[in-house]
Amino acid sequence: MTLPALMPLLSAVAATAATSASTAEPLWRSIEQPVLLKLLVAGAGVALIIWELWWFLGRHGGGVAAREGEHGLQEITITVDGGYAPSRIRVKAGQPVRLTFHRVDPSGCVAKVIFPDFHKSLDLPLDATTSVDLPARAAGTYPFHCGMNMVRGSLEVE
Repeated sequence: MTLPALMPLLSAVAATAATSASTAEPLWRSIEQPVLLKLLVAGAGVALIIWELWWFLGRHGGGVAAREGEHGLQEITITVDGGYAPSRIRVKAGQPVRLTFHRVDPSGCVAKVIFPDFHKSLDLPLDATTSVDLPARAAGTYPFHCGMNMVRGSLEVE
């Protein structure tokens, strides 16, 4: 068939589609919900948002003090399993620190730990223990996090 022969057929199909589209029922309809149910769903959503903000940004626990090892080096072991345990480490100012990470979580997110204030990063092999030595720092809070910045911890120098 040629294009001129198809034109009347295409016009008829288009007219039929336009007529049926204007008279057809919508594909969905709205169902009005009770106000109490709307408030309950909105309240649950707000509560969930607040909980997530607390979980990801809040402070959890008082922190764990590093023990003093040889030559004034402060040491602590951190287990990496869905997060850092402990995630808050307290150390004394003016002394170097050795953080030892033991990774048991197979997630790729926690395969690396980054110390932005120290300009250091450390690859964490699965089921292995890896250490990083950090120089002495002045008092303050120095964050560290996974490669995706989802799992976080802090080094609190007092």
